[in-house]
Amino acid sequence: MSAPETVQALLNDADWGRRLHGVEQCRQLAPAVAMALLKEVITDRNARVRYAAVSQLGNMVGLSAAQKQELLPLLRERLYGDSEADVQAAAADALAGLGLTEAYEDLERAYRESPEWLVKFSVIAGLGVLGDARAYPLLLEALTAEIDLLQLAAIGALADLGDMRAVPHLGTLVNHPDWQVRLRLAQALQRLDGADAQALLATLAQDEMDMVAQAAQTPPL
Repeated sequence: MSAPETVQALLNDADWGRRLHGVEQCRQLAPAVAMALLKEVITDRNARVRYAAVSQLGNMVGLSAAQKQELLPLLRERLYGDSEADVQAAAADALAGLGLTEAYEDLERAYRESPEWLVKFSVIAGLGVLGDARAYPLLLEALTAEIDLLQLAAIGALADLGDMRAVPHLGTLVNHPDWQVRLRLAQALQRLDGADAQALLATLAQDEMDMVAQAAQTPPL
């Protein structure tokens, strides 16, 4: 196991590859110690280091509510102020993954203002994880996006949200030309259940794509 002093030395190294290795070594440290070190490199001059640090913060377990609140302004800054779309997207993932409902309005703003599809995708997928009911209208909007990946994210997020009002809207995608959209739809409807969802699943169970038909017939474990 790495000592905090060893990791700190890596994070301070002039070589970005060594700093990146230091970020990875933070996984072996106690959450509070790792968080303190990672906070120092989320503004690193190298985008890969920033991305790795932000991503790891978003996946950390064992942080207290106070520690998560401490990360809120730092992640907001990366969401709005970073020069790289993948770091912005990682910040959106992290805000949602940490359950920071205070960031909902930030995430919605990022979705509406960012020109980057990757950021939009991370916001929509993250809103399902966040579980904030305020996301419902935005997820419906994303359900009609021209980019299939945003539709896929919206389908999954609506299932995560568990709002049964979404079922009729999801039903408009039963005949979507992309079988991957229909597959995600079948998986989502299985989780939402209800009579209306079952009727849609009965249609998807006859889908020409075997994977879609099987997903419509097999409830999730």
